[in-house]
Amino acid sequence: MPQLTKRRDQILRFIQNFCQGKGYSPSIREIMQGCRISSSALVQYHLQVLEREGKITHEPDVPRSITLVEDNRQTVKIPLLGYIAAGEPLPVLQSDSWSNEVLDILEIPSSLIGKKKGIFALKVKGGSMIDALIDDNDIVVMQSTKIAENGQMVAVWLRKGKEVTLKRFYQEKSRIRLQPANPQMKPLYPDPENIEIQGRVIGVFRRL
Repeated sequence: MPQLTKRRDQILRFIQNFCQGKGYSPSIREIMQGCRISSSALVQYHLQVLEREGKITHEPDVPRSITLVEDNRQTVKIPLLGYIAAGEPLPVLQSDSWSNEVLDILEIPSSLIGKKKGIFALKVKGGSMIDALIDDNDIVVMQSTKIAENGQMVAVWLRKGKEVTLKRFYQEKSRIRLQPANPQMKPLYPDPENIEIQGRVIGVFRRL
């Protein structure tokens, strides 16, 4: 493996020290400031090289997703980015991410993720997905995506209300149906122009 350049060695050491001190990975802006790099694009370039060289894993579309690579890892660390409603849609500030501030770092089995990219977690509020074994305060592991197949559980951004909700997705002939997994709750039929899929559920964890 080629030797690290001084700049990439500096970035790697900064990431290591930051993770040890904070318990989660730095943002692109923090790497810029900590290593005195002139642009975020340059940081992204160095991160891509470090990933190719097997030093880190990095999800460009997921905040604070830089993970140091360790040999023989049985678990991986993913960011818990915020909350999602399993009930009435929950207001959020923006559509492209829940938060740039990580609520927690979760360690989950690497076998759950495999080679999937764009992985993050959200904490569930509400009981609309109870029959899918997802209850209030559970953690859903998400893969970032903008498309979904019928029946998949997805995080859906409702543009007009600036709200996000967790439901099963169905594309019907003339409408979109967002179906709860709770017989006491009715499905939502949003305007197709008003929705944006943010991710699909690939796993669920319950904290006892």
